[in-house]
Formats: sequence, structure tokens, C-alpha cells
Amino acid sequence: MAKLMAHFAEIDSEGTVQRVLVLSNERITQDGEEVEELGTAYLQNMFPDTDWVQTSYNHNFRKRYAGIGHKYDAEHDAFIPPQPFPSWLLNEESLSWEAPFPMPDDDKHYQWDEENQSWVEIDIEQPNNNNDI
Repeated sequence: MAKLMAHFAEIDSEGTVQRVLVLSNERITQDGEEVEELGTAYLQNMFPDTDWVQTSYNHNFRKRYAGIGHKYDAEHDAFIPPQPFPSWLLNEESLSWEAPFPMPDDDKHYQWDEENQSWVEIDIEQPNNNNDI
């Protein structure tokens, strides 16, 4: 049977995730229930002067798994990834970044061109499946 693990993000004074550590669920379980405060206390004891927030590898809470450089938004109790481009806006409902214009929905591949504020079609080579070496 796989050992269950709990993930905790170290948050700096700006709310930026510095690292994510993994603890055994045994460290955060009390009377059969997960208690986040047990994990944060354990980590603060190991690393004084640090703040920790539990994150979910399965995205079960706080919107998404915390990654280095993500921001913890205490007001929304969620992790928000870095803004990909200056023109992109944060959707307050999904807490995801969105381009000023939706990407075309035509089964082609696009990337955002910040300078021209538009989606640019890109060519993606398809793998050669004829087993040639």
C-alpha cells in the first residue's frame, strides 16, 4: 500500500512560493483526520521564521498545486501561477490568467505574441510513426 503524503509550500513575506516539501500524512493526522496546523507547526519548528501553507497535489483545494514562483492569495485561499504576459488579466472566478483575446478554437496550435497582442499560429511537427530509425 502506498504511503500517503502531504505537501506544504513555503511562502515568503510577499506570498511567493519558495519551495514545496512533502511530509508523511502520519505527521499531520490526529484522531484519523488531517490537521494542516500540525504540518505547519512541524515545518516551522524545523525551519524557524518560515511560513507554510498546505497544497494539494491532486488540486483538491486552494485551486491548484503550488509551484515555485506561484503566489498564495490569502483572500481567496488559493495559489495563483505567475502572470505569463503583462497584458494578461486574472480571472477573479477561476484565478487563472487569461489573454486579452481568446485563442482561436480551430484545432490549430497557437502561441501568444505579446508585442502584437495577438495569437500566432505555430507549426507543430507530427512524429514520424513509420518506425524509421
